[in-house]
Amino acid sequence: MKNLFYYILVCAVIFPSAIYAQSDTTRAKAEALWAIYPAFAYQWPGGDMANRFGQNSTIGPGFFHKTTSNWIFNADINFLFGNTINEDSLIHNLINSDGFVIDDQGHFAEVSFFERGFYSTLRVGKLFPLSKSNRNSGLIVLVGGGYMQHKIKIQVKNKMASALKGDYKKGYDRFSDGFTTAQFIGYMFIGKSRLANFFAGAEFVQAWTKNRRSMNFDTMHRDNKQRFDFLAGLKVGWIIPFNQREPEDFYYF
Repeated sequence: MKNLFYYILVCAVIFPSAIYAQSDTTRAKAEALWAIYPAFAYQWPGGDMANRFGQNSTIGPGFFHKTTSNWIFNADINFLFGNTINEDSLIHNLINSDGFVIDDQGHFAEVSFFERGFYSTLRVGKLFPLSKSNRNSGLIVLVGGGYMQHKIKIQVKNKMASALKGDYKKGYDRFSDGFTTAQFIGYMFIGKSRLANFFAGAEFVQAWTKNRRSMNFDTMHRDNKQRFDFLAGLKVGWIIPFNQREPEDFYYF
């Protein structure tokens, strides 16, 4: 009976200590994480970008690695798409007195314009935990650079207008590209079960681009001035980790 009493006493001391140690250490432990994610952003243009395009969206995949010290290394690609074009003089030399483009069969051509492009970046940053109970979640700040390109997509119904086909169409699309920088500040959440993981925040993109076409057919001269393109928007993504949650260790006092 005396031995049984000592056994119960030891269990009563050790097991709560083990549980407390587990909750106090594993929960507070920052873990290394490898992950991919799909992301979506809604953006407002600035600089020369606002003179050409309206508001746009982006969608695309990304990859990041978070270290045990909460440094983050990130690579992504973001595809630009929008429906608002501010270039009023575009294809004005192809429009007749009635305000239409005539197709190859002598009919009015249905011409539509869209914003298309992408930017891809490499970024580095840091996660700052906001809670001691989950050091894999918190405020994140990322900065980096990469490449951007964009153009005006010209779409003709039935593709029956020869003046807007192939290389002729390139004379109107304002294809531009160049170096870009990007910053992101937001919140990242990594669930303890690895099932609910996401990030959300504000993204800012700056690009120094130039028109790469030899000539704009509507103006009949080459546009080689330096552009400054700016985008600001809200971005969200769903994180899919590669590695599973680390096993929980028990520490005994």
